[in-house]
Amino acid sequence: MRRTSRILLAVVLSIATFVAVKRVYQRQAGGYERRKLTIPVRDGTRFFAIALIPKGATRPLPILLIRTPFNAAVEFPTAAVPTAYKELAEDGYMFVTEDIRGRYGSGGTFVTNRAQADPHNPTGTDESTDAYDTIDWLVKNLPDNNGKVGVLGISYRGWLAGLAGVNAHPALKAISPQAPTTDTWLGDDFFHQGAFRETQGVAYTAYVEGGKDPSIPDHDQFDFYLRSATLASIATATGVAQLPSWVGFRTHPSWDDYWQSRAMQRVLIRPEVPMLFVGGWWDQEDILGPQLAYHTVERADKDSVNRIVLGPWFHGGWAQRGGDSLGPIRFGSNTADYFREQIQRPWFAYYLHGKGDGRFPEAWAFETGENRWHKFDAWPPRNAEPRNIYLRESGTLSFDPPASTALGKGAPGPGQVRTSEFDAYTSDPANPIPYLPRPDDGTGWRTWLERDQRFVRGRSDMRTWESAPLTEDLTIAGDVVAHLFASTTGTDADWVVKLIDVYPDSVPDRPGLGGYQLIVNADIMRGRYWKGFSQATPIPANTVTPFNVDLHEQLYRFLNGHRLMVQVQSTWFPLYDRNPQTFLPNIFDATPSDFRAQEHRVWHTARYPSHVSVLVLP
Repeated sequence: MRRTSRILLAVVLSIATFVAVKRVYQRQAGGYERRKLTIPVRDGTRFFAIALIPKGATRPLPILLIRTPFNAAVEFPTAAVPTAYKELAEDGYMFVTEDIRGRYGSGGTFVTNRAQADPHNPTGTDESTDAYDTIDWLVKNLPDNNGKVGVLGISYRGWLAGLAGVNAHPALKAISPQAPTTDTWLGDDFFHQGAFRETQGVAYTAYVEGGKDPSIPDHDQFDFYLRSATLASIATATGVAQLPSWVGFRTHPSWDDYWQSRAMQRVLIRPEVPMLFVGGWWDQEDILGPQLAYHTVERADKDSVNRIVLGPWFHGGWAQRGGDSLGPIRFGSNTADYFREQIQRPWFAYYLHGKGDGRFPEAWAFETGENRWHKFDAWPPRNAEPRNIYLRESGTLSFDPPASTALGKGAPGPGQVRTSEFDAYTSDPANPIPYLPRPDDGTGWRTWLERDQRFVRGRSDMRTWESAPLTEDLTIAGDVVAHLFASTTGTDADWVVKLIDVYPDSVPDRPGLGGYQLIVNADIMRGRYWKGFSQATPIPANTVTPFNVDLHEQLYRFLNGHRLMVQVQSTWFPLYDRNPQTFLPNIFDATPSDFRAQEHRVWHTARYPSHVSVLVLP
């Protein structure tokens, strides 16, 4: 059965759309005037934009700009402010959304995540210069504006918002990059630490650059991707093989100049204007983006104008009404409404309207488990203490490291050690582990990170370690990184690591949550990058090798009576492509015969103490 467009585009639309444009709010009885704008930029190209101008305004108003590759006319379809801006509209703004270069009504050539222009070329253009020229035109041509501009946006728009702050226009007074696609190779949309996000790459490329849905006839896309055995066959079957983004994926599988020139953290390195980064703990697309960008800018923040908000949301969830739950997990308050009313609105009001005292915390973060917002003067919190959670023998977890053993100095090989010193599993690319329960019809994209992980238990191609029930609450706050010591019979392997909260078997007030296994942090790392992301290197076979898997940040309270769990596996399909497990210079060139089952071992000895490092609040 052919999947409908609604389902096929679930992945792409979660990037492209963060407001339900049919639900609108009019700020006052007079409403808004909807104007179509033509904005010239320095090379003579003209951009299309839509402006919503409040009728009957009694004072000059600031401008809020949203630059988009996803059709400005659709984002502001009527003379009414979309739901996501309801709280902002209370203070009075001129809202403008603009098609970026080469998209929809704007001239020029579109390039996905366009690289920055050579700063020594005075005629060069990029998203920063286009934002500058747009802002310059708006403050000179929109009547009755107060000369102050803010820029915000989610996902791709968040990346564009961030780049507006590079060589910023003098009228730009505040930007809020929200879930920005900061580095689409390191940990955002297209790759995560070297592993290719197969479904995301196909869906984005087909829809944005091909102008149509990818051709996926199966109800369960797991079947389709497994049947199309290689990335080359997938590209041919879905019609994306010659489209620009796919060509970029195929010809630049490592973190080279191609990706680095598009990475926001390479150019947005200091706060020229106040910045408010926003991210979700369970963002299924751009969890790295706001964290990486915030910490990059923070290193140069001498004037204390760089801020971050981290809440319990999927991608863009803070722009939706409510936010009192995520899947079956309840938060006890409307976290998204709180963000828009109590954080975003007063922040922009201060910098664009001059309202309030500007005494903002360094970070706002929601602590899931305790279910409460916190304000911090530093992120991570200054009093967070480093702890290691060790993978131990017999499938246990402990804060105590493994005891000393009598192993010699040489790296152990097969049959030379006791099985108590490692846990082994065989990973077969022909039988990969799904990333969400099947059938995968495309409708579970937003919430797959919150799914009960018991759907994979019983599989022999993964390993699990679990703690005893906690005797008191445990709060982690900040970076979570898995440090694996592992070996493989092959020469390449992927390492998926999940840190999981295991609920008690009985939850009296929520019976359906008994035994629930909730991902707290999780990510993947392609083993070939064990020496560095810029160059793929074979893993030495049958040799214990260190792998560091960044699981990103979190503020989470594991409650008394809950258990901690760590899972390690080597496939996460079809979200990520399958690793052949035999080293090839470029996996995009793999043939079916290159994919082979291999045995992987995760070691837990005093010499090789695999562990997850966390920061713990006292």
